[in-house]
Amino acid sequence: MPNLNKVFLMGNLTKDPELRFTPQGSPVATLRIAVNRVFRNKEGERKEEVCYVNVQVWGRQAETCTQYLTKGKPVFVEGRLRNRNIEVGEGRTRSIVEVVADRVQFLERITPVTSVTEPEPDAVEEDESLDELEEEEF
Repeated sequence: MPNLNKVFLMGNLTKDPELRFTPQGSPVATLRIAVNRVFRNKEGERKEEVCYVNVQVWGRQAETCTQYLTKGKPVFVEGRLRNRNIEVGEGRTRSIVEVVADRVQFLERITPVTSVTEPEPDAVEEDESLDELEEEEF
């Protein structure tokens, strides 16, 4: 049976992208987006729910996202789901699901961000063990 792991999301950034570099110098950016769903319940009332998604962007695209995107900007993300375990302290682990972006499309006109924070040097290559990366608390 064939398999398919493909994700399409459209939402707004909940914070500025964070850029880090792997020990080998490869850029990786973390985006956090909010995806809204509007629906009507059984009583016909309009309801809204929000799903928050972590997205990893690699390579030149990571640098471009960091250069042009800021909190609140709308984006379209195409990618795949990845499940990994992270250590949360005292030998305990937690499973997280995140999106690894193949493509990030900006949904409004953008201008370069004038001040970019220094990247953190603690990222790892996508093919390396990602269990060492710690998930941030949101």
